[in-house]
Amino acid sequence: MSMRSGIELHTKQLGAMAPSGFFFALHIRFALPLLHHQSFPQEWADKYTEEVYALRDPIIAWGFSEVGSKRWSEITIPDPFDIFGQAAEHGMIYGLAVSCGHMKSRTIASAARADREFTDDEITEFARLIQMLHDITEPPKSLTDAQIEALRLIAEGDRHAAAAAKLNISESALKARLTSARNSLLARTTAEAIQRARDYRLL
Repeated sequence: MSMRSGIELHTKQLGAMAPSGFFFALHIRFALPLLHHQSFPQEWADKYTEEVYALRDPIIAWGFSEVGSKRWSEITIPDPFDIFGQAAEHGMIYGLAVSCGHMKSRTIASAARADREFTDDEITEFARLIQMLHDITEPPKSLTDAQIEALRLIAEGDRHAAAAAKLNISESALKARLTSARNSLLARTTAEAIQRARDYRLL
């Protein structure tokens, strides 16, 4: 199974467990996740973004202070903006939170439902799937010299033909190096790969 298909499979399984939606932010570094996904009601997602609730959310604060899993009802961090109360108005009444990984590459996830608390078994399974996503998307410790050379030239403004000429390789070989770099960095575009390589101090 490829990394992409593994991510898609685990994401689908997580969705089946969270009737009112879920989110994950994988490998949060320098305040940004390597990969993220959310399926909460759009109206709530829009409000959450507009009000910058990520900076005030007790779930996020808990996720950076502890590792493990908890029901929302067990999180005792103050909620002065009543984020839990506002979420309940959108059908997210009961929830769970999961946090794993090193502080410098933390993964935080959450799931919600409207009808009842999540069972211990459901929390355990959700946490297992999040840990698997965390593990399979572990950022690379390094890139190959060939990948770094290709990304650096594009970052400096060279077009594919010019970069290939400087490296004395074919344009198709250059594109293959860029593709492998994107795959290593879980990036959809070369520009995104360049930014992630810089963020991870690989470039």
